[in-house]
Amino acid sequence: MDNNTNNTALPRCYAIIVAGGKGLRMGGPLPKQFMCVGGRPILMRTIDRFREALPGVGIVLVLPREQQELWSELCREHGFSAGCPVADGGPTRFHSVQNGLKLIPEGAQGVVGVHDGVRPFASVATIRACYEAARLSGAAIPVTPVVETLRHAGGHTVPRSDYRLVQTPQAFSLDVLRRAYAQPYRDAFTDDASVVEAAGAEVTLVEGNRENIKITTPFDLAVAEAVLSLQGRVAAGAQRQTT
Repeated sequence: MDNNTNNTALPRCYAIIVAGGKGLRMGGPLPKQFMCVGGRPILMRTIDRFREALPGVGIVLVLPREQQELWSELCREHGFSAGCPVADGGPTRFHSVQNGLKLIPEGAQGVVGVHDGVRPFASVATIRACYEAARLSGAAIPVTPVVETLRHAGGHTVPRSDYRLVQTPQAFSLDVLRRAYAQPYRDAFTDDASVVEAAGAEVTLVEGNRENIKITTPFDLAVAEAVLSLQGRVAAGAQRQTT
């Protein structure tokens, strides 16, 4: 699984960024995707990362209807040009992705990634590697190794080398994802890969990046600030070395 993939040979790329959180686990009234990391809303950082990784990517944003006016206000406040259509969030993630797919032109071909709006630290290399793997195989997801001991609830330890932690973006050919989301909803659908596998497709595993966390709690928010600070120091150090 190689993250050293560039995007020069990629076909038309799309991204469905799903941001339907209500911020309940954050303990405040502001939806988590609109909370700031480093003075900038998380969702804006997520969109910026995709535009950095895949110049010209066609982004579809999925937001609950009642949050869309607030999103527009935040864009004006931060001088952020979203420039992407917004689909209404559904009762489940499955239905939200379905709604997002409807905003991609019907005859379009290429690769589409589905990404959590509160994962702003997916690396450029991870995003590009997922899209390239999906272009070749039809379906790809980023994963990372399990570093802690795993224990089954029934009372025994299981070999952690047999398991991986799954991240997003989960990338697919548009044909594969459309066929998958033509299925009726099932409770067993926990992510896009599970929907695609239920439709008979195989999923390729791509190496993810550890800092690609999903920000859902106050602790995650603190970790995100630390990640951003570290990335800033690393970037500043690299710039000093080149000047």
